[in-house]
Amino acid sequence: MRILFIHADYMEYEVREKTKDALPIPDELKHGKIDEALVCFITAEEKDEKDVGGTSRAAVKEIQDVAKTVKTTRVVVYPYAHLSPSLAKAAPAREMFGHIAEDLVEAGYEVMSSPFGYYKSFKISCKGHPLSELSREIEVTAEAKKEEVSEAVKAEEKLVSEWFILDPSGKLSPLSIKDGKVDGFDFKSHVNLGKFAIYEMAKSREVKEEPPHTKIMRELELVDYEPGSDPGNLRYYPKGRLIKSLLEEITTRTIIDYGGMEIESPIMYDFEHPALKSYLNRFPARQYVLETPNKKTFLRFAACFGQFLMAHDMTLSYRQMPMRLYELTRYSFRAEQRGELAGLRRLRSFTMPDCHAFCTDMGQAKSEMLVRFGVAMSLLGNIGFSVPADLELSIRVTKDFWENGKEHALEMARRWGKPLLLEMWDRQFFYYVMKYEINFVDASDKAAALTTDQIDTENAKRFDITYIDADGKRQFPYILHLSPAGAIERNIYALLEKAYMGMKAGKVPILPLWLSPTQVRLVPVSSDQLEYCKSLLSRFESVRADLDDTDDSLNKKIRKAEKEWVPYIAVVGRKEVESGKLNVRERTGKEQTEMTVEELQARILTETKGRPFKPLSLPKPISLRPGFRG
Repeated sequence: MRILFIHADYMEYEVREKTKDALPIPDELKHGKIDEALVCFITAEEKDEKDVGGTSRAAVKEIQDVAKTVKTTRVVVYPYAHLSPSLAKAAPAREMFGHIAEDLVEAGYEVMSSPFGYYKSFKISCKGHPLSELSREIEVTAEAKKEEVSEAVKAEEKLVSEWFILDPSGKLSPLSIKDGKVDGFDFKSHVNLGKFAIYEMAKSREVKEEPPHTKIMRELELVDYEPGSDPGNLRYYPKGRLIKSLLEEITTRTIIDYGGMEIESPIMYDFEHPALKSYLNRFPARQYVLETPNKKTFLRFAACFGQFLMAHDMTLSYRQMPMRLYELTRYSFRAEQRGELAGLRRLRSFTMPDCHAFCTDMGQAKSEMLVRFGVAMSLLGNIGFSVPADLELSIRVTKDFWENGKEHALEMARRWGKPLLLEMWDRQFFYYVMKYEINFVDASDKAAALTTDQIDTENAKRFDITYIDADGKRQFPYILHLSPAGAIERNIYALLEKAYMGMKAGKVPILPLWLSPTQVRLVPVSSDQLEYCKSLLSRFESVRADLDDTDDSLNKKIRKAEKEWVPYIAVVGRKEVESGKLNVRERTGKEQTEMTVEELQARILTETKGRPFKPLSLPKPISLRPGFRG
């Protein structure tokens, strides 16, 4: 691969005509313009086909190095077939350009990708400094390390399923998919369910565009990409860390109230441990494998390993069951494939709440799952989702489970109250015979599970976990695997995507009040009211209030608060100082109401009742806050 770098004041292109290798593109890709960017004219060569992934990664590293040198975070990926006489075939070349653009976006760069396979005109203005024109030749000599892939991942790739829509009345409608369309059910009244069905049945997790929430999470200074780490590992700024910690707390509090016993276990396990290795091959996840000074290990992808090894050593009676263990795993790790990573939706490092229930028999397992189903729905509602309106339910079963225990799935459908997606396997591929997922469908028509629970029929035997029954005999329990709100990061993703979709529908974007980093912003009309506003801050208790003490104009201060999605903006002028009341602007309704500090505080505490509270770990005067993104 060869790359010509131009550090440009601007670059603009226009599609003229297509070549024989062109694929259809949307109109918005037929023209592009970007200012202050590193333009990368790239030629993919025949030799690159031997290691598409390795070449792409090496190219990304080279582009990042040059971008850092010229101090830019904007990059143009421009296919350019004129730097070498030996060109790669169209398919692998297109794949390489796709990987390069995706990895750069994941690393935090703003990327403009020029379409592959088209003749284009372009205009460019080179900056003309000594480093503004550079060239590189990329050659990967080392063989790519072979990925450790479990048997369950291989089984999932070959999995053949039957798909249905199950409605609350028990009616089952068979589905089929052809040319990206699903037939067998009228989705007019259930548009999101139709999008979800297409996403699940097509089984494509590839991300072709940056999800809207990634721009929002950066603009609000919540979360950002970490170029100094592996892709899929993110950095959290103070406001993002606050939101994440509140979600962690409400989830843990909910599960402890339900009866979960919180424990802590290691993040690293022996790859050659017989029970663990056997389990790895029944769970469809890709592992991070590490060599320590003592052994080959893997990083956990859930809390199962520690909880199962702990349960193995327990003395357990049927009288104590269902017995529930819980851990909030900070962190879990999955080596997700290139092209599947997407902001907060799909990560390689994430925080997973994991609660296992050990049940005496299938009947108790089913009953307990329904209890947990209610706990999960309540938790999602308390977080800020409208349940079930914002979400879609899927149930996955073996054919044998459906034939012998369909009443369990039907009861779940009745409690859900609207149609759901049912997947049926002809045999048991994994360690579970049934699982459900509560999913969020985002603005890109992609879906992510926020909740899942599974009926595990294998791991008690695998880990030799037993209990003593009423006759004094040892028995193997059934195990339920509940993640009550999914990965914590996915809740932030879903809330931001929900806000974005609301904004597209004409609503004002906002986070749930209990999660809003700043709940009240005090805005003095002039410097004359500044000291008075400072005195007001101490009167807010269990409310996150801050103060715009900058020299900006009143209008600019208000716009700044609106840009930060502050729910309540309290304007304080001479009149307010004299009356002792605040002129409060409510973000959702744009209403202006006069109220005292105590009245505003009471309203916020009423709206956030039952949710955790934490102070914001930023200076209350916003003039003292750094800009985390420059």
